[in-house]
Amino acid sequence: MGRGPSIEGRKNAEDAKRAKVFTKLIRDITVAARGGGDPAGNPKLRTAIDKALDANMPKDKIERAVRRGSGADGGADLQEIRYEGYGPGGVAMLIDALTDNPVRTVADVRHALTKHGGNLGTSGSVAFQFSRTGEVSVPASAAGEDAVMEAALEAGADDVVSEGESIVVLCPPDAVDAVEQALRAAKLPVERAEVTMRPANRVAVSGEAAEDLEDLIERLDNLDDVQDVFHNAALG
Repeated sequence: MGRGPSIEGRKNAEDAKRAKVFTKLIRDITVAARGGGDPAGNPKLRTAIDKALDANMPKDKIERAVRRGSGADGGADLQEIRYEGYGPGGVAMLIDALTDNPVRTVADVRHALTKHGGNLGTSGSVAFQFSRTGEVSVPASAAGEDAVMEAALEAGADDVVSEGESIVVLCPPDAVDAVEQALRAAKLPVERAEVTMRPANRVAVSGEAAEDLEDLIERLDNLDDVQDVFHNAALG
């Protein structure tokens, strides 16, 4: 008889986690759709929809978010805000949020940073350490750097770097789709294709500071208003 509640508890936890992911994705789609409701002419919207489909979001939810963002359903009053700050070990952090209540959101972000030994910075205090970059990754077991670069070069690749068990193609943000298609055409399995904020340099973080940073990132990710967290730490 002890098994029932345990199974039900796990299911409820999984449902809650999925609902949180869906909330973030819906907000992402809604804001992206402000640039036009047709994914074919709006790369930001196409990327947001692809992420939602990868997360198994029902198509009717995606369509409603597109209609709301494009104005067909009145539009949601969401603001895109980027917070800058420092985490444990002096790690630089960028925190992107979508919110209808900036006062609430900045309080939540500041509280999370302070609780983990960090602090909220002023605009421009951290952003200069990052650049908006397209990244498309392939498992290192699938091919070497030279083969990946050869496949991606004509599609707009700038560089190829090895990162752990992946080979990552760096490219301009507007070349992500072309690079991904070029790699797939070369029969290379694509793990991830996205536009991110890439740090110019990474800071080695270990021990207690690394644990505090991981806890902080998880806490921020659990905030409904927070969409993305970027940092310049080299973990592990």
